[in-house]
Amino acid sequence: MAKKRHQTTAKRPQLTDGEIPVVGAREPCPCGSGRRYKACHGRAAAHAATELVQRPFEGLPGECDWVALRELVPAATVALPLKDGLPEGVPSVTLATVLPMAWPALRRDDGSVLLGLQNDTASGDISRDLADTLQRALEAEPGTPIQARRAPADGPRMQDLLDAEGAFEPVVHSGFEFWVPDPENAAPEVAASLERANAAAIPTVKLAGVDSAYWCETPDKNHLRWVMPHPEEQLLDALARLHAAGRSSLGEGTRLVGSFRAHGLTVPVWDLPSGVSADDVEKPAAEFAERLAAALATDAPLTPDERRARGGLTNRQVTLS
Repeated sequence: MAKKRHQTTAKRPQLTDGEIPVVGAREPCPCGSGRRYKACHGRAAAHAATELVQRPFEGLPGECDWVALRELVPAATVALPLKDGLPEGVPSVTLATVLPMAWPALRRDDGSVLLGLQNDTASGDISRDLADTLQRALEAEPGTPIQARRAPADGPRMQDLLDAEGAFEPVVHSGFEFWVPDPENAAPEVAASLERANAAAIPTVKLAGVDSAYWCETPDKNHLRWVMPHPEEQLLDALARLHAAGRSSLGEGTRLVGSFRAHGLTVPVWDLPSGVSADDVEKPAAEFAERLAAALATDAPLTPDERRARGGLTNRQVTLS
């Protein structure tokens, strides 16, 4: 029989949670417990890094537009105001839907920073991953692309870095010329990359009269995709009331066909005839916003017709994230 191993009674120095550094998963936990890091304090750190944040952009100015630029809009940029102002040598920080080579961020030759939004993230919190990338870009040498990595579980989020009072005003582009300072004189390989990216971009326009609504053109029909901030159940009830009453369209030939679910918000989608432009849908969208506000204010139980309409809308939901 193996000899019984006597347990030591010597006490190890204990650290508080805030003092425990990150070490290798198989190394002894620095807290002094005698267990491996992954089975001790590393467990909480791993959980924090992988736990999905349902609304990663909640609390940021323009949450609905963050969702739209992350999931729906091919080419757009937004100037980002930082809470503590721009560091020395950084003339601007700009959020972009996507960057060349799918870089998470780029410190340009002039010191300005481009931060990519439509990238795979290593953790369950897009906001924390973006903040980590932004901080590294601000400290990088000019002319340096930033590579992806897993953000520290206790790192800041974009809500910690951005000015909460700053405006979030997306500029939608027809192509990706914003990638380079002088696209007309770009190198041949850069020009070819731009041409390929531009050819794949779906023409998209942000409506001016309502918040976070984006018209887009596809070969067969056009669409309006409208990111809304209302709680999902309340919004679906309101849409069902309008749909059952025949008041959910945006004019002749248009139809509310369902919705996306993205980053904790609901995105109703309308099919539009090919001839209906973004300008054509401005007034109908503003009128629909008024009808929706009235429906959202109603708390009466749904009628049988409204329940059927709600079931149809629910069945035509697609989750993007």
